[in-house]
Amino acid sequence: MQTKIPCVIMRGGTSRGPFFHLSDLPADVPTRDAVLLAVMGSPHDYQVDGIGGAVSVTSKVAMISKSRHPGADVDYLFAQVEIKERIVDTKPNCGNMLVAVGPFAIESGLVPAKSGETIVRIFNVNTQTLVEAIVQTPGGRVTYEGTAAIDGVPGTAAPVGINFKGGIGSVTGKLLPTGRPVDTIDGVEVSCVDVAMPVMLARAEAFGKTGNEAATALDADTELFKRMEAIRRKAGIMMGMGDVSKRVVPKIALLSPARTGGTITSRFFVPNACHKAHPVTGTVCIASACAISGTVAAQIAPLPSAPQGIVTIEHPSGTIAIDFDADFSGGREELRRAALIRTARRIFEGQACVPSEVWQGKRATESAAAPA
Repeated sequence: MQTKIPCVIMRGGTSRGPFFHLSDLPADVPTRDAVLLAVMGSPHDYQVDGIGGAVSVTSKVAMISKSRHPGADVDYLFAQVEIKERIVDTKPNCGNMLVAVGPFAIESGLVPAKSGETIVRIFNVNTQTLVEAIVQTPGGRVTYEGTAAIDGVPGTAAPVGINFKGGIGSVTGKLLPTGRPVDTIDGVEVSCVDVAMPVMLARAEAFGKTGNEAATALDADTELFKRMEAIRRKAGIMMGMGDVSKRVVPKIALLSPARTGGTITSRFFVPNACHKAHPVTGTVCIASACAISGTVAAQIAPLPSAPQGIVTIEHPSGTIAIDFDADFSGGREELRRAALIRTARRIFEGQACVPSEVWQGKRATESAAAPA
């Protein structure tokens, strides 16, 4: 016997995964996590017994509900499902999956569509922050067809505007979790910054890299990952996050000067593989770091005073641009605007099937719970 759960698979930005109504999943968190592992097919190198794509950007889940928070339309709970371990991590956020939340919410009847475009106010449960999505709804219906293109995704689609209304201290509660713009760990200068996503930033050259390598070339360097992971774990402790060996945050970004007219170059790790493009939350964090005096990012590409305007990050698949306005000078911590244009698409709708024993809570898992 199997239990069937209503499910929609959506692409958001450069990520993809199943979207569920939170009410369709078990209320008990360990049981819910076991269900998500079964849905994705984890743990297994290829996730062959589930719908996961065997890479981090396709092993993600979005859980949506009517918002319980003032000023928001829907609540968005994100989960990163580990591929090779029985771990479901709801501590981080995913800005790419977030791009698809607005269209999903409208088509699910959680938010009424307006003619032309519809603003969906999304409360991110993981980071306790508010994000606005602008969805194209000509004639009062979501459209996925359009001329917007983003690097890392083939073809074009309707644009979805995303504006982060907060996110400082998303996980740690602090802009600079260690209290300093730069720390030295194992002889490497790093900056630990938490805006939309906690990230450990370092120069690519500190790891013997140019910063312009292809993601596949970096993934093949096992010694690089061993060295980065050792430093990341120490950074996690310094950031007040404790043992992060079984968590996907903090993420890692290796930075270098821009080469094709952008602001800065990033190779972003998630953290056990190099992102083939670039995460939205990582874009917000790196742009913020460029505006914080003394950080590794600001040493490479310092930003002018607010409003900074368009900040462009070069990544393995091209570039990602953000319209940025923040003031971190003189002790201020003001993120006034962090807006991006991304795209989304509804790919599949139907039912996900899981073994009944999983639904009944007979399989346990490790989890990193998000705030209520």
